[in-house]
Amino acid sequence: MSDTSIQQPAASREFRSFAEFYPFYLSEHSNDVSRRLHYVGSLLVLTILAWALISANFWLLLALPVAGYGFAWVGHFFFEKNRPATFKYPLYSFMGDWVMLRDALTGRIRF
Repeated sequence: MSDTSIQQPAASREFRSFAEFYPFYLSEHSNDVSRRLHYVGSLLVLTILAWALISANFWLLLALPVAGYGFAWVGHFFFEKNRPATFKYPLYSFMGDWVMLRDALTGRIRF
């Protein structure tokens, strides 16, 4: 019996858990500029969310996907030269954004 993870490229394989997915996610974010654009987008999302809640201006919530994905996709298309994992693994990719930000802020990976 063969292991399909060896035969399939990472971009087309199925991950059984987020723990299995996260190393692949990090490999798709090896460019420093791309990773920093992800951080900017995530921090901007948190800022907009806080401002929307404080000001009770819930129309601001419409900007969340633009801020978060806009910066990330610029990083992928112009710096990583790859397709965002969001298209194939939306939940794991969303989780990866926040775990990668946490890991950068805590010094586990380079900022």
